[in-house]
Amino acid sequence: MYGYMHRRGTEVRRVTANLPSDLLAQACRTAGKGVTDTLVQGLEMVRRSAAAKKAARLKGRLKLDINLEVSRERAGH
Repeated sequence: MYGYMHRRGTEVRRVTANLPSDLLAQACRTAGKGVTDTLVQGLEMVRRSAAAKKAARLKGRLKLDINLEVSRERAGH
């Protein structure tokens, strides 16, 4: 698929999607943004959600040996 450079320097891809009109309108109003920015924001939320699920699966599995008192010390104190 061929993309083009977006003004932020990111390669973008043009897509065609059939979306429920009322859902899209509500999402745009809620976000206070246009269609593209609303869809980008939604996709970023999906990505963050997946990362959060991955981090939650690690809960209790990381064994860290951290001395909190030492890590809380500030230089010069």
